Amino acid sequence: MAIARTHQEEIQSGDRFSFGENWSRFLSVLDDERIEEAESSLRAMLEVDSLEGKTFLDVGSGSGLFSLAARRLGASVYSFDYDPKSVACTTELRRRYFKDDDQWVINEASVLDKAYLARLGQFDVVYSWGVLHHTGKMWDALTNVTPLVAEHGKLFIALYNDQGGASRRWLMLKKLYNEYPILRLPLALYTLVKQWWITIAKELMRGKFFVAWRTYNKQRGMSPWHDNVDWIGGYPFEVSKPEEILDFYRARGFTLARMKTCAGGLGCNEFVLHRNIPR
Repeated sequence: MAIARTHQEEIQSGDRFSFGENWSRFLSVLDDERIEEAESSLRAMLEVDSLEGKTFLDVGSGSGLFSLAARRLGASVYSFDYDPKSVACTTELRRRYFKDDDQWVINEASVLDKAYLARLGQFDVVYSWGVLHHTGKMWDALTNVTPLVAEHGKLFIALYNDQGGASRRWLMLKKLYNEYPILRLPLALYTLVKQWWITIAKELMRGKFFVAWRTYNKQRGMSPWHDNVDWIGGYPFEVSKPEEILDFYRARGFTLARMKTCAGGLGCNEFVLHRNIPR
């Protein structure tokens, strides 16, 4: 029987990326504009103006930005993350913006821990953006979040798109990034150039200078460099096709409310799924 390892042991062995360390650096560039963009993205995808009176579960809260956005929109928020440093980031945002608030609870826990999840109850919105594909057991994680969604509730998830051979090559690079610290900066720079050079070249040809980079916070309020590190470092790493996710949740009593794909390319497909009333 395998002995369970701690989060830190997984990082030291190269089997897991320290998301929390990356997000702790992101907090230094977090400002009101980024927070407002995060709120806007939640309103748009959930098709609401407010979350007043709703309960919101943030599965894998990361930097804590979207827990903060949900709380500012009026929801009672419950956040948890497997990474202690991510928990610290989320706690820091609560301290900055909602000090001593009893409507925002934060825990350190894993979405693979069924006993823990069973104690949480159900929520109007269960949110997990770019998290479940990093657990090492994505399909188990997708199963585990299902009962957390209340009747008439919404499940908002984002998962890496399956690009076939390209995804397998990224998996290899991610493993190298985590196993060999000396390669981290070169791989991060390689990824940055690979993902941005066409966009920047097109802008320069039009007489523009890094417009997409400077306005990147319009995309969910995130930072291009920290997202870049999150991408190349993000390991474990699994992928899925949109139809696989839709079939998976249709069989579990959900219908699609909204979807945003990455058009078959690199990145995440986003799904908002509505839980139906049992017959």
